[in-house]
Amino acid sequence: MPIQPRTLQGFRDYLPATAMPREWIVDTAKRVYRSYGFRPIDTPALEYLEILTGKGSDETDKQLYSFQDQGGRDVGLRFDLTVPLARFVAQHAQEVGLPFKRYHIATVWRGERPQAGRYREFMQCDFDTVGTTALTADIEMVLVVCDLMTALGIDAFTVRVNHRAVLNGLLDKLGLAGKSAAVLRALDKLGKIGPDGVTAELANTAETTAEQTAALLALAGLEGDNDAILAELKTLVAGNTTGERGVSELHELLTAVAAAGVAAGRVRLDPSIARGLDYYTGVVIETQLDELPDFGSVASGGRYDNLASTFTKQELPGVGASLGLDRLLAALEKLDRLPAVSTPADALVCLFDAERRDAYLALAAQLRAAGVGVEVYPEAKKLGKQLQYANKQGFAAAVIIGGNEFDGGEAQVKHLATGDSATVPYDGRDAGAIAAEIRTARDAE
Repeated sequence: MPIQPRTLQGFRDYLPATAMPREWIVDTAKRVYRSYGFRPIDTPALEYLEILTGKGSDETDKQLYSFQDQGGRDVGLRFDLTVPLARFVAQHAQEVGLPFKRYHIATVWRGERPQAGRYREFMQCDFDTVGTTALTADIEMVLVVCDLMTALGIDAFTVRVNHRAVLNGLLDKLGLAGKSAAVLRALDKLGKIGPDGVTAELANTAETTAEQTAALLALAGLEGDNDAILAELKTLVAGNTTGERGVSELHELLTAVAAAGVAAGRVRLDPSIARGLDYYTGVVIETQLDELPDFGSVASGGRYDNLASTFTKQELPGVGASLGLDRLLAALEKLDRLPAVSTPADALVCLFDAERRDAYLALAAQLRAAGVGVEVYPEAKKLGKQLQYANKQGFAAAVIIGGNEFDGGEAQVKHLATGDSATVPYDGRDAGAIAAEIRTARDAE
C-alpha cells in the first residue's frame, strides 16, 4: 500500500511561489547585514543538550527537540541562533577577534503550538555584535532593522524599544527583584492575554500583591510620544541607579537614531516590551508591521551581557536581533505583497522545431552570457501550450523564434504581462537585442 504523503503538524513545504520570495528576503538580509560589516558564520543544527538547556527560559526548555543519538549522547536541535553563538564565541574568540560582528541565517526548531506565521521549524536571520558594552552597538541594531525593513519595501513599520534595566529598576523598587524572570515573562504576554491574564499569571508565578501588579501594569500601559514616556519612566524609577541608567540609555538611543536619519515616529518607546527570554539584560526591541498590529513581531532582539558566562570566564557581552523570516513571509502573504512568480528566470525560450533544438540552446546560452536568465521549453509543443506554461510560471517574457524568424534574422519577444510583442534582430550569434527587450519586459512589471 502506498504511504500517504503528508507533513508533520507545525512543519510546511515551500513551493517555488513561496520559496522564491523567501530566498529574496534572505538575500536582502545578507546584503544589509554585510553593509554594516557583519560576517557570516554557521554552526551545527545539533548541540550537546547541556549547551541549550537553561539558556532561554523554562518555556524554551520545554519546547526543545531533544534525544539520545546513536552514541548515547544527550543532544538537542537548536531553538535559536543566539545560544549557539554564545558557545561559538566562547570557543573561537581568539580566532575571530573582538568585537565580533556576525550574521547567521539558518533553521531552528521549537516544539510550540503552531499558529499563523509560526511553525515548529523556521528560519532565523540573525545579526549580533559580541565583545562590547558600548551603546553604539545597541543603536546600530535598531538602524540595521530599519534599513532591512526599508530594503524589503516595507514602509509602514514601527520598531518598539524598551530597556530591561528600566524594568529591573522598577522591580527593585517594588521589592520584586528576586522574581524578575517570572514577572518579565508575564509582562511579555500582555499583548496576547491582556491585563487580566497578566494579573492572574503574576499572582500565580510571582505572588505579586495588588499594589505591585497595579504598578507593573501602569508601567506597561504608559502611552504618548517618546518624550512623554521618558518623563514618566524617569519618575517611576527615580532613586534607583539601575532604572535611571536604563532611562538615560533609551534617551541616548532615540537621539542617535534620529541623528542617523531615521524618520520621526519610526522608533517608539514601549514599556510593555519585556522579551521573555531570560538572557536579555539591556535594550530590547520588537518590530511591528503597522498594517497588521495584531500579527506580532517580525524582527526582535536585544542586549545579552551574560549569556556566554556559562561557557567561559571571559566577559563576552553581546547585542543583536533576528528577522523572523517565516513570520514576515506569512505577513506579506496576508497583505498580498508577494509577486505571483515561481521561476527565477526572466524569459522562456519557446521551442518550435525539435530539429533546431541546438539552435535554441545556443540562443539560451547567449542570453545567459548577456546577463538574462532563461529557460528553454523542453519539447516542441504548440505555441499556445508553451505560452500557457510561461504565464503560469510568471516569466516576464517569451522568446518566439521559428524557422522563418531564424531565416530572416529576427526574433519576437512577447511581454507576457501586457501581451505586446516586439520584433528584434537576431543573427544567430549576438542575442543582445533580445536580452535588452527581455529586460524591458522585466522592468515594466
